[in-house]
Amino acid sequence: MANQASAGDLLQLVRTGSATTRGDLQRVTGLSRATVGQRLDRLFRAGWLREGDAAPSAPSPQGGRPSVRLEFDDRHALVLAADLETRHSRAAALSLTGDVLAETSWPLLLSEGPEHVLGELGARFARLLKDAGLDPAAVCGIGVAVPGPVDSASGTLVDPPIMSGWGGFDLSGRLARAFAEASGAAGFAGGGGAGRAGGGAAVPVPVLVENDANLMAYGEQRTGWPECRAFVLVKVSTGIGAGVVVDGAVYRGVDGGAGDIGHIRVPAGEGLDCMCGAQGCLAAVASGRALAARLRAAGVPAASGSDVRALLAEGHPEAAGLARQAGRQVGEVLATVVTLLNPGVLMIAGDLAGTPFLTGVRELLYQRALPRCTAHLDVVTSRLGDRAALVGAAHLVVEHLYAPGRAEERLTALGV
Repeated sequence: MANQASAGDLLQLVRTGSATTRGDLQRVTGLSRATVGQRLDRLFRAGWLREGDAAPSAPSPQGGRPSVRLEFDDRHALVLAADLETRHSRAAALSLTGDVLAETSWPLLLSEGPEHVLGELGARFARLLKDAGLDPAAVCGIGVAVPGPVDSASGTLVDPPIMSGWGGFDLSGRLARAFAEASGAAGFAGGGGAGRAGGGAAVPVPVLVENDANLMAYGEQRTGWPECRAFVLVKVSTGIGAGVVVDGAVYRGVDGGAGDIGHIRVPAGEGLDCMCGAQGCLAAVASGRALAARLRAAGVPAASGSDVRALLAEGHPEAAGLARQAGRQVGEVLATVVTLLNPGVLMIAGDLAGTPFLTGVRELLYQRALPRCTAHLDVVTSRLGDRAALVGAAHLVVEHLYAPGRAEERLTALGV
C-alpha cells in the first residue's frame, strides 16, 4: 500500500481500527504528512470522517499535543434493510454501524410475486422513514434478505425452491424504483443520501440482495463473534438453510448456492415431497413447515413454522418432541458440515431455534462428528434474533459502499 494509498484506503484503515490517527496513517501507508492531510480532507468534506478525543497512546511523531483520533462518522447517512420471509416481512432503518433506528413488520406473502411484494416494500420503507422523522435523502443504500439462493453478481434469485416466480427477476431495479416513487427521493448522491451525483443525473439508490441465512450469519458474526475465522449459522424456519462466513466474508460458492443444506437427501425423508420438487430432502423432514404438517395431522392447529415457534414458546409437549427429533435429523447433516468446514461457531437460528431443537442437534452432532472437529466448537443460538438479517444487510451495504475502490468512485461523484 505504500505511496499508493487512496482516500478510500485511508478510510478503510480508520473504519477497521488499523490506523486511527494521522501519524498512524503515515506509518502504515508510507505517505507524507501533506498527502495524508489532502486525502483526509476529502473524507472530511464528504462527511465520512470526524475527529474524536485525543488518542491515549502518546504525542504525535512531530511532538507537541497528542494526536487526535479519527473516527468513521456513522451519522452522515443511513441504510434501509428488509428481511422477506414466506408469510411475514420486517424492515428497518439502521445507522452505518448497524444500530436499529426504526423498525416495522407486517404480514406479506411472497407467493403474491415480486412486482407486488417489492412495490409494497418500497412504500413501507417510505412510511417507516416518515414516521421516524428520518430524511429519505439520507439513505445511501438498501439491503434485502430473501429465503433463496442469490447470484451476487446479478442480484437475482437462482431457481428459488420456495419463491415461485421470483427466479431471474430484477429485484434491485424494481425496489429502487418503488422506493423512489414512494419517498420522492431522486436517487443516490454517492455521499449522504439521495440526489444527483456530481451535479449530473440522479443515480438510483443501490440495492443489494442476499440470501437470508447468509445475512443472518454475517450480522451475527460481525456483532458477536468478530474474531471467529469460520462461522456457520443454520436457519430452521419454513425451510432450512445455512450461512457461512470465512475470514470475515460471506462464502457463497460459485453462484450463490453454498449453504443450501435443506435439500440434502436424508434417509428419513424417503418418499416425502419437498417444495423443490424432489423427494427425501432434509427440509421435507425437519423444517418448520414439515413439523407444522405433522402437528396438524395430530390435531394440533399449526399452519407454518411461526405457529410451531409459538407452540414451542408455550411449552407444548408434542411440538417439543417433534422439534427435538428434527434437531437430531439436522444434527446428522451438520456432522458432515462441521467436519468439512471446521468452524469455531455453529449457530442455530430461526423458528425452531430453542432448547428442544438445540438438544437434538447436539445429541447427533457430537455422536457423529470426530472429536477433533468439535473440540473447539461453540454450538449456540442466535443473539440478534429477528434482527439478525437486518443487521447483516446493513453491514453488507456499508462494506460495499465504503470499500476502497467504491469509496473513491463515490468521492469523485461528490466532487470532493
